[in-house]
Amino acid sequence: MKGPLFYSKILLFGEYGIIKDSKGLSIPYNFYNGALKTDENPSQEAMKSNESLSRFVSYLREIDAGLVTFEIETLASDVEAGMYFDSSIPQGYGVGSSGALVAAIYDKYAHDKITVLENLTREKLLKLKVIFSEMESFFHGKSSGLDPLNSYLSIPILINSQDNIETAGIPAQQIDGKGAVFLLDSGIVGETAPMVHIFMENMKQEGFRSMLKDQFIKHTDACVDDFLKGDVKSLFKNTKQLSKVVLNHFKPMIPQQFHELWKKGIETNEYYLKLCGSGGGGYILGFTEDIDTARQSLKDYKLEVVYNF
Repeated sequence: MKGPLFYSKILLFGEYGIIKDSKGLSIPYNFYNGALKTDENPSQEAMKSNESLSRFVSYLREIDAGLVTFEIETLASDVEAGMYFDSSIPQGYGVGSSGALVAAIYDKYAHDKITVLENLTREKLLKLKVIFSEMESFFHGKSSGLDPLNSYLSIPILINSQDNIETAGIPAQQIDGKGAVFLLDSGIVGETAPMVHIFMENMKQEGFRSMLKDQFIKHTDACVDDFLKGDVKSLFKNTKQLSKVVLNHFKPMIPQQFHELWKKGIETNEYYLKLCGSGGGGYILGFTEDIDTARQSLKDYKLEVVYNF
């Protein structure tokens, strides 16, 4: 047995900000995907995934039935029979590994599920987000529900605020364009919960809160607007500012060995780096107006282009 594929995602803009109602823009990333599967001879990894699923089933039994109900006995017996999530999505890399799993479980086992084919009103999107938030919280404390939403719908999602989200059309890629969004592999696995904890602790300080509002959220919102309008010139101006703010105020979320590289991008204008997901490791997101120069400058690192301008 093998279920349908669910893809990874990239939150282009909005990490941390969306906790405090900044805008955000999330796009599916089809390079990685996962599906529910059973095998005759499961690998070690499959068995580990199966164990985690079995704990997830117990958690889903306790979810508020007014919110969502599942074919829980079918799910439990499938898991008992060895079902696991077969995924190429790296865990702890900020590209939504648990989100794809949540989407796959909802798709296969939820009663009265909201489907991609119906008219996706704002109410339906919000309801899905709340369900997914509840489901995904099993994996890392508090979840916004956006990763599974993106994976489930496989279309770009614009977050205007916590209770105002919509599907978005993004400008078509210019395949031969020199500008690019890319992923840089930090080679370290990031843990979401401790990073979010640091952020929440910082939020207790007045100075950090006003920096978030006056700088971080301001530039994040501008980046989202620029990207959707296809205003590349303004986008790079705002991304540079955002990269600076992150370097100055989110240092713990940037792996130590990338501090200099981050600074170099801002100083040379060859590329600008920002967090991908909660940071602390995993992927780092990069923006460049000239991908060849950026590749040359970052030749010691593993770089994957995800979007061309």
